[in-house]
Amino acid sequence: MSELLQSLASLHFFVSLVIGSALHWIGLSCALAIHLVDCRGERRARASTDPSVPRSEDSGLGCGAAVECLLGVLRALRMGSCHSSVGGPSPHSSSPASTSSGSRGSRRSRRGLSRRLGRPSKKEEEVHRIPGRMFVNGASDVASFFSKQGKKGINQDAMIVWEKFGSREDTVLCGVFDGHGPYGHMVAKMVRDVLPLKLSINWEGEEFTETSASYSGSITSEASSSVALKDEVGACVDIEETDENSQTFRSLKDSLLMAFRDMDKELKHNCRFDCSFSGTTAVTLIKQGQELVIGNVGDSRAVLGTRNQNNSLIAVQLTMDLKPNLPSEEERITQCSGRVFALTDEPDVARVWLPDKDIPGLAMSRTLGDFCLKNFGLISVPDISYLHITKRDEFVVMATDGVWDVLSNQEVVDIVASSPARSSAAQLIVESAVKAWKLKYPTSRTDDCAVVCLFLNGDASDTSQ
Repeated sequence: MSELLQSLASLHFFVSLVIGSALHWIGLSCALAIHLVDCRGERRARASTDPSVPRSEDSGLGCGAAVECLLGVLRALRMGSCHSSVGGPSPHSSSPASTSSGSRGSRRSRRGLSRRLGRPSKKEEEVHRIPGRMFVNGASDVASFFSKQGKKGINQDAMIVWEKFGSREDTVLCGVFDGHGPYGHMVAKMVRDVLPLKLSINWEGEEFTETSASYSGSITSEASSSVALKDEVGACVDIEETDENSQTFRSLKDSLLMAFRDMDKELKHNCRFDCSFSGTTAVTLIKQGQELVIGNVGDSRAVLGTRNQNNSLIAVQLTMDLKPNLPSEEERITQCSGRVFALTDEPDVARVWLPDKDIPGLAMSRTLGDFCLKNFGLISVPDISYLHITKRDEFVVMATDGVWDVLSNQEVVDIVASSPARSSAAQLIVESAVKAWKLKYPTSRTDDCAVVCLFLNGDASDTSQ
């Protein structure tokens, strides 16, 4: 009897082992199939936007890709290798060395996965906790800000409001950023986080060099090389530098030029994502006291709401949409062997193309990123504009082209004026833009929208006065 029970127990164990192994390999096969599909989809998406990525045949991904996919599945299932390492610990070893190594590898894997998924790193989290720095939908005493994802995929727009910027009580920084390309959302967020920091460092360096001739360091060396940048955008800066504003304007202008240049360099050398065919616009505004300086690349826009002599609220555009069909921009691009032309189905949209290939077709003449075109006339040098704020000036609206493509400057100013409270002004603009998209382009997908409203004077609770 005991022998029979022992035989039944052995049989039960054997059957359980067989069934468990079968289920295990079925699960592995399903996971591998899903991973192969994901890899193929990602590869096709990259190949459609990046010509450097070879197109694979529909029949498969190739041996190398298959091995990589299998390794990815094995890592995801935490199975380890099927073969033990030569001279290494056993896969089932519980020694302290093995546990420590596995823990470190697991942490590295989680960190890598977080970066790929766009989750903030520890450094990014520290930046997000800086007092006075706001980048999600909301409002403050001086600003209202709101962003909404369109129907084209992940939201590639970003925005920021940073009060007491540079530890200055009378200073606020605002910005909107519209990413494009396969990694546009990551570029926009990186610029949102890093560009203000670079601007703050350069601004502090500029002010310090005015009072200390013995100052030395990287900022000073970079300031000396910014002369060429200032010459390049000199024609774009339309301002009479009086004694009252020249010091603040020159300091901020130089700081913006250096910050944009350094930001573009950092994007080029970052190893988290490829910016060859991805980039972002950037409208960055700094208000200090009653002076306002704006640096702009791309086609996002800043518009002033101000009163005219009849006390009517009117719109004044503060920035220029930097498009390839502007005469000065097109001349620079063609001189650098780039090409500018519109597609037959979009005759009003001029685009920038490589000299010998009909890619990428960028609809802007200045951006951060997009390094495939940087040798062919595309630049990251910002257009600089200045405003001395008066009692007639009420607010500035900064928004991505998801707003300006369907709403005029005056319409946006009127929307802010009709808002019941400052805190809801930005959201009201976005909601109006979404409605306008559906009415004007019913068959098109709504674009992402990001809006920052900075209020300059008056009561914080009412925009109608």
